[in-house]
This record gives sequence, structure tokens and C-alpha cells, in this order.
Amino acid sequence: MKWNLVFLGLLLTFGQLSWGQKGMDFPEYDGKDRVHDLNAKNYKSVMKKYDVMVVYYHEHVGSSKVAQKQFQIEELALEVGFTQKLLAAQVLEDLDDEDIGIGLLDEKTDKAVAKKLGLVEADSIYIFIEDEVIEYDGELAADTLVEFLYDVIEDPVEIIDNALELKGFHNIEEDIKLVGFFKSQKSEHYHEYEDAAEEFHPHIKFFATFSPKVAKSLDLKLNEVDFYEPFMDEPVVIPGKPYSEKELVEFIEDNDRPTLRKMQPHNMYEIWEDALDGEHIIAFAEEGDPDGFEFLEIVKEVAKDNTDNPNLSIVWIDPDDFPLLVPYWEKTFDIDLSSPQIGVVEVDDAESIWFDMDDDDDMPTVDELEDWLEDVLENKIDPDEDDDDDDDDDDDDDDDDDDDDDDDDDDDDDDDDDDDDDDDDDDDDDDDDDDDDDDDDDDDDDDDDDDDDDDDDDDDDDDDDDDDDDDDDD
Repeated sequence: MKWNLVFLGLLLTFGQLSWGQKGMDFPEYDGKDRVHDLNAKNYKSVMKKYDVMVVYYHEHVGSSKVAQKQFQIEELALEVGFTQKLLAAQVLEDLDDEDIGIGLLDEKTDKAVAKKLGLVEADSIYIFIEDEVIEYDGELAADTLVEFLYDVIEDPVEIIDNALELKGFHNIEEDIKLVGFFKSQKSEHYHEYEDAAEEFHPHIKFFATFSPKVAKSLDLKLNEVDFYEPFMDEPVVIPGKPYSEKELVEFIEDNDRPTLRKMQPHNMYEIWEDALDGEHIIAFAEEGDPDGFEFLEIVKEVAKDNTDNPNLSIVWIDPDDFPLLVPYWEKTFDIDLSSPQIGVVEVDDAESIWFDMDDDDDMPTVDELEDWLEDVLENKIDPDEDDDDDDDDDDDDDDDDDDDDDDDDDDDDDDDDDDDDDDDDDDDDDDDDDDDDDDDDDDDDDDDDDDDDDDDDDDDDDDDDDDDDDDDDD
């Protein structure tokens, strides 16, 4: 389960020091039971006890001893480690007025309860506050989760009353933010705005002012709301004031994918899942590094120039925010994150292609980066095509090997044919030689026979002559 390591990691957070009113305090676990196994019989009564309820909707715990032991460790980590963080926050008086409980819900045995509570995805954390249910899509770390709770318990709309608070508003550049000017908190138009804020709280920042002086600084008219994209100096005025809750919600939903947005520990899964056509344009840059800062300013300029392009969305990741993921990203994407990088990444299989930085000392210009991004949006640069090219190269190599094999086979066949012909010729020659030898032998035999016959005839003639001579003598 994906929360195993974070719960174990919570155990390492014990004893972190915090500064309270009496100096340096070391918060200790107070022994209060804050972790509950929720079921159909007790979930309503348990959840009524707390102002905020953090519910871990976990996968079913198996019957094996290993699975049981593992879950006991997770429960202990929640009981001690996470509550330790909450107590540390209470020392700082950040959560002093809130009573926070933790509930465990089994995916299999408590399926009916999960359905009633509106929980969909197992192995996830949900936060219940008043009538709202908020899914936590952030980094699996105790610090990040507790910081997220800080935002959850805050009011959905923050009021700007003076110049100092206005300065704080302008300093927020990494998040989507809205600001409206209303007559008072009793205004029906403000109530509509507040209801819309609850729909997106705490993921989107909502601000309001009732001060004409502050409104003038923001160039806001009465009942008007401005929408700010991250890293953009100039807002978009939401048309059609005064607005209903529905109209505000629809506008925000239509514009909640900024041209440039930062992946942060509390929203990393939410952003990663929100990809255009299954791809992300990722920019890695350390804001605290000179090269990273310079490159980030170039990316911001590109975003400002193309803020009206609905197809362009760049995700900025500061490696310093995710130190444990840096080795994984470097290995997966085959890049060096000690210097800025920008590339296109496939969400499903992590295939990627990266902008070629010719010289580490020279950052690309705004025009060069815009040209590259234009090629990306026109699919002239695509991780899938780059992967296909690699496959084609492999196929070409295979074809060459096959051709070589065919040539070798043909050569072998030719050699075999030549050998066969040579053998046949040799056989024919041998046969001819044998025939000639046989003929010669036959001729020799015939000659010998003729000679023998001639000799015999001569002998017979001689004998006849001798006989005749003898007769004459007689």
C-alpha cells in the first residue's frame, strides 16, 4: 500500500522541537486515543466527536501474520507519529482550537460505510470538515499532510483590509487566486462568492475586500471578481457580474489548468493526473540556483506570451521540493537535474523527449523555447514518434542481418553446386579413364591372342614340312 512508507516515516518525526509561549517546548504524545476503526455501527458517533476527521480508506488487510503485523505498524504510526505532528502544531497554537481525529476504513469489510461517506478510491486519505469532504492528493509525508490541514481549517475566503494584507496577496504567485470587491459580508453577492469558494477550498485561493481603497488598488469595481493565473501579473475579469455560485464555479472549472503551474508536495498527484492528451510539458528548475532561476524566468515569459493558448500547459518542478524523487526522475528520463531541463513526458509509460541544451552556460532564448513548444503542440516533437524511430532502427538492423544471412546462404548454395559439378566432372573423368584402360586391356588381350594363334599356325606348318621331308627320304 502506498501509505506504508509514510506511516513508517512518521515514526521518525518524534520529538521535533517547537517554539511556544514558554520558550522551547518538546511536545509529547499525550496518550489520547485519536485513531479509530470505523464501521457501520460506530462511524457516525465517532465522527461527531471531532471538528476535523482524517479518514484513511485502506485496502483490505489480509489474514496472513505479515499483513496483520504490517497494518499494526501503520496504525501505531498514525496513533503516535501523526498525532505527534498535530501536538507540535498545537504548541504553536495553529490547531489549538481544532480537535482532529483519525479513522481507519477497510475497503472490503466497510464497503457500505465508504459508499455512504462518498469515498471512491481505496488507499487514499479523505478529510471531513463540517459538510465538506476533501481528498488529499499530495505527497505521502506527515509534514505535508499536517500543513494541508492548516489550509483546510482556514476560512474559504480570506479578507484583505489593509496595505500589508494586500502585499501578502500580491506575493502569492504559485497558486490560482481570485479576489472580489463586495459591499459587506452580508451582501448576497458575497455569499454566492463564498459558496463557490467552498467548492474549491483549499486548492484555490479566494480573497475578498470590503475596502474601497483596497479595491481601487486592485482596479476592482463593486461585485466584480478578478481571476489570476499562477505567475501572471495581470488578471482576467470574470464577465457577467454580479455572479451566481454556479456561474463562478463554471468559469473556474473552465480555467483551472493554467499555462504555467508549479507541482507542489500537497498537489503532486492531482497535477500529474491532469494531463493534456496524456502528456505533460515538464520544466525542471531549481529556483535557488542561478541557472535555474534564469531558466525559470524564461519559462515564465513564454507563459505570459502564450497565456491565451488553451493547449499550452507547462508544469514546473523544483527538484529541491522532492529530493527523494530526483534519482528516480534522472534514471527514468535519462537527464541530469543539476541543470535546468524541459521536455515532454508521456503520463502512462514515462516515455520522454527533452529540449537539447547546446551549452550549459547559455540558456535558450524566449523565441527558441517558443519555437520548440510550437513543434511540440503540432506533434512534430513527440515521445511516441521518437520511440517509433528507435523501433524502426531496430527493424532496419534486423533486415540487414536477414539480407546478410540470405547472401551467405546463396553463397553456400553456389559453393555446394560448384563442388557437386566438380565431383561429377571428376567422376566422369574417372569413368572415362577406366573405360580407356579397359579398352586398352582388351586390345592388348586381342593382340596377344592373335600372336598366339599365329605362332601356333607357324608351328603346325613347320611340323607338316618336316613330315613331308621324312616321307621323301623314305
